[in-house]
Amino acid sequence: QVELVESGGGLVQAGGSLRLSCAASGRTFRNYAMGWFRQAPGKEREFVATIIWSGRTPYYADSVKGRFTISRDNAKNTVYLQMNSLKPEDTAVYYCAAAPSFPAYHRHEYDYWGQGTQVTVSS
Repeated sequence: QVELVESGGGLVQAGGSLRLSCAASGRTFRNYAMGWFRQAPGKEREFVATIIWSGRTPYYADSVKGRFTISRDNAKNTVYLQMNSLKPEDTAVYYCAAAPSFPAYHRHEYDYWGQGTQVTVSS
């Protein structure tokens, strides 16, 4: 069982940066690949990034590649999403999730989800 709690969301101007954190409970955190998804109003939840337990070879959605960086600290049971050069279209609720396999790009591949944190980018 893994419980996930996101933090770090907020309001930022276009071009700014935010770092999201996702704290996981449970001793099996390092057994899971971790991912970030986002959901804008009226849209489907979409994949943003995923990272394997070792932290190597992360994968990103094309829309965030080069601007976002996913990382994890297994000692702290935490995964991060550093978001730079933010755009208004990045506005969404951001969710972290845990998957037993890697890479995992689809919602159904993830077993556990956080409650989400709101990111709003003003123009």
